[in-house]
Amino acid sequence: MNAEIIAVGSEMLTPFRQDTNSLYITEKLNELGVAVDFKTIAGDRLQQLTDAVRHALGRVDIVVLSGGLGPTEDDLTREAVAAALGVRLKRDPDLIAHLYARAASRRMAITRNNEKQADVIEGAIMLPNKLGSAPGQWLDTVLGKHRKLAMLLPGPPHELKPMFQEECLPRLKEIVPKRHIATRVLKAAMIGESAADARIAPIYTQYKDVETTILAHMGDIELRLSCTKGILDLAQARVDELAGKVEDELEDLVYSSQGETLEQIVLYHLEMRGATLAVAESCTGGMVAERLTSVSGSSRSFVGGAVVYSNRLKTDLAGVDPQLIAKHGAVSQEVAIALAEGIRERCGSTLGLGITGIAGPGGGTEEKPVGLVFCAVSDADGTEFVEKRFPGDRDGIRFYASQQGLDLVRRRLM
Repeated sequence: MNAEIIAVGSEMLTPFRQDTNSLYITEKLNELGVAVDFKTIAGDRLQQLTDAVRHALGRVDIVVLSGGLGPTEDDLTREAVAAALGVRLKRDPDLIAHLYARAASRRMAITRNNEKQADVIEGAIMLPNKLGSAPGQWLDTVLGKHRKLAMLLPGPPHELKPMFQEECLPRLKEIVPKRHIATRVLKAAMIGESAADARIAPIYTQYKDVETTILAHMGDIELRLSCTKGILDLAQARVDELAGKVEDELEDLVYSSQGETLEQIVLYHLEMRGATLAVAESCTGGMVAERLTSVSGSSRSFVGGAVVYSNRLKTDLAGVDPQLIAKHGAVSQEVAIALAEGIRERCGSTLGLGITGIAGPGGGTEEKPVGLVFCAVSDADGTEFVEKRFPGDRDGIRFYASQQGLDLVRRRLM
């Protein structure tokens, strides 16, 4: 079975609010083996919302709506679902009495428009709302020859989640065929989306029962593999088989096979080898250190370092020879190497990482343009560096540089 989630509310079509309920609902549906094929955000206009519900009912088995169940004129979810199904709304006197009793118990005044929340779609089962005034509704109906399920849930997450957990999930478990979704997330660093796809598309296209999605981020890509079957072990075996072939093709570009972050992987390799790391950061301004220290337990392997933004601090804190800076410039492979070697020596760490570059938007020249970054890693066996020209704005270039620096450490440890 498949599903569509419709988030109702014009406020979510502005830059100021976003739909978060769908993430929770998707997680719970996936646990039942139900794939969410569509997510829709519909504004508070009756005809448009009715059309959205009608389209959803026509293309999926399960429709979950969140929001639009309140007492105001723009709360139109009940009306839209009734119109899409071609049925009537009936005001339930018992629900009206419950609304007034609830308000009285809280010593709150209640206006007549609240009675709208007692409008029940013909054929619906009411879902009690323990934390709000608007009840939900459950519909199990047949359109043509197809069984359709629709759930109307309140918009506030603290009301929606318990209602879905206590009222909807038990009903769904009795109806939904037992299916299991197995997933794997692979991450590869410092390779573009198109370059990765050119290498792995001939592999994953052979697995028709596994859905492969490639997501591009700054400095890495994410490969999401998903397979649905009646037996979880069979689904997992297919996903794992494909993941293994993708890893063989991309080799050491893949840094994570279970969704871990690059900083988690670097710290894992450091701890596994009993090694430590210190950093000397210029253009990244402490970003590498921040990423590493965001991981719990990082103090076992990350000893610290310095933000050496000025030339004076490159010398004072990382021991870079001022003549080296004068000859080659602060942004150079020579200075990056000196930063890595100097910070390793000053901190007594196993490895040292040095990063220097031009993050922009100013400061670039024809010889050394904005986006030029040098990263170097040093250990007892020597020092290596990488020169890159990264695209984007200042924040993007700084993140790319931190990603390159961490990946350089990872590769050195491997």
